[in-house]
Amino acid sequence: MLNLLFIIVLSYLVGSIPVSILIAKYARGIDIRKHGSGNAGGTNVFRVIGWKYGMLTIILDALKGTVAVIIVARLYLGSFPFPNATPFDDFTLVQIIAGVSAVIGHIWTIFAGFKGGKGIATGLGFLITIITIDMLFAIAVFALVVSISRYISLGSISAAISIPLILVIRENIFGVDIVGYHTVLPFSIIIALLIVYTHRANISRLIQGIESRINLSKTKK
Repeated sequence: MLNLLFIIVLSYLVGSIPVSILIAKYARGIDIRKHGSGNAGGTNVFRVIGWKYGMLTIILDALKGTVAVIIVARLYLGSFPFPNATPFDDFTLVQIIAGVSAVIGHIWTIFAGFKGGKGIATGLGFLITIITIDMLFAIAVFALVVSISRYISLGSISAAISIPLILVIRENIFGVDIVGYHTVLPFSIIIALLIVYTHRANISRLIQGIESRINLSKTKK
């Protein structure tokens, strides 16, 4: 049990690395939380500093989820501390727990007063290692929604909600045998709900019609 707790804490700390704050400080000498939307995430870096630093932030945030799943989880030793009723082996289940912990760390980072980003990129980095094909579909949903609406927040919310829907459709309509479907689905729903929750202010602005659109022709706001 102590070993699993260690994995959870370490994954949380990896997820907590405030990439956007560090990049904004290095690139422009600013605190990204005092500019734009005030959110410490890749989208705000994209708006305030430019698309290059925004993309770098998003990639590094995604890597936090990937590192938690691929590297940190490998520090797990021994047997699972409680009965594993899932179709996954113990190690894969530990990977999922590590990934969720990293997402929680990104959203509520201990290094920035428990106020971090919105979890999209880190969730992507985590889930793409577990359900690669489904996540590629979700990324396509994100790209389509953003290209049409120019709202990154709407694309993020749409992609998050689409993940469990894609799983359900592929498994139950197209008959694809998704490994660990009944385990992955609840985790994907939890991640989707977390991301919708962290975007609640964006949802309010979208409803009011005052959410900021991105301009891909500009590198700086």
